[in-house]
Amino acid sequence: MLPELTREEILRYSRHLLIPDVGLQGQRKLKASSALLIGTGGLGSPVALYLAAAGVGHIGLVDYDVVDESNLQRQVVHGTWNVGQLKVESARLRLLDLNPSIEVEAYNEPFTSLNAMRIAEGYDILIDGTDNFPTRYLTNDLCVLTGKPNVYGAVYRFDGQVSVYYAREGPCYRCLFPEPPPPGLVPSCADAGVLGILPGTIGTLQATETLKFLLGIGTSLVGRLLLYNALDMSFEYVRLKKNPNCKVCGPNPTVTALIDYNEFCGVPGVEHDEGSAGREWDITPLELSTQLHSTNPPHLVDVREPHELAISSIPGAQNIPLGELAGRLSSLDSAEEMVLFCKSGTRSARALEILVSAGFRKLKHLNGGINAWARQVDPSLPVY
Repeated sequence: MLPELTREEILRYSRHLLIPDVGLQGQRKLKASSALLIGTGGLGSPVALYLAAAGVGHIGLVDYDVVDESNLQRQVVHGTWNVGQLKVESARLRLLDLNPSIEVEAYNEPFTSLNAMRIAEGYDILIDGTDNFPTRYLTNDLCVLTGKPNVYGAVYRFDGQVSVYYAREGPCYRCLFPEPPPPGLVPSCADAGVLGILPGTIGTLQATETLKFLLGIGTSLVGRLLLYNALDMSFEYVRLKKNPNCKVCGPNPTVTALIDYNEFCGVPGVEHDEGSAGREWDITPLELSTQLHSTNPPHLVDVREPHELAISSIPGAQNIPLGELAGRLSSLDSAEEMVLFCKSGTRSARALEILVSAGFRKLKHLNGGINAWARQVDPSLPVY
């Protein structure tokens, strides 16, 4: 039996009640519904705000991070006064301020194969607001195994994607992408950047698909992938089909339980230090500073993009963007001591793999990148 609306809720949702496809009955459906949002960042912010405003009765928030100043360019659920606060708590308070009549549950923990079933239990629909492949595959497999829909979104610079992966009615994410890309091949927003408004566009579309599903109205994006480009304001659709050989939703699945998705995607687990390439290869900013002032300083290789040099740089460093590194190995001397760095350590760790596979051995990787250098050695440089 659907819950009744209070007089205050009738007033709050009056513009919904005027729509025949929603009406009083539809609003009661939303009040009885629940949605689990995985990630409260760029995509999660608009999704959370609009689901709360629309009156979805129970919203779950999963994240394992704190609000950083660099988030505020796009993660609009948070404010300046939230910097340093847990993201799930910051978002929870904002949603309850927007709509105190709903329930918001916060899960400040990594979303892993060990806890995903427990967290997702009782929610009607899952929304993928993540930016990493292990969690995307985990969310997909969880939804297939539990029969829930997965509202997917992704952003990159000026481009975005949206779909609804619902194995009961259409393909799942693995049907389209059976295997993850090699680690480091697809850069994150932290490395590649993203237009701040883009997650707002894509997240709002995800929220729209979520509400349509909960209300049982319209035509969903099940079986279609929406491709959006902000520069030319284009919307294109790609038809998706079930893969008969899909390992999780096919007729003969081999994935029948949640697996280790970090291992599957070839990336370190959450306990790994961000910006590190491993103890064997890492050099700290202070150690590098000492070596640069020695009689035999190492050769610095900056693998960032050329436009990033205008933000910050280390004098004397050779700039070889990561995408050009494999084709410019001849410009490097394998007999020379070398230190690789980028913004925060992700790209330089990938560069290290390329050079090691090419036979280079006298290598070090600046742990934390030039941002760590700015914090620990040269505070005149900005952190970005």
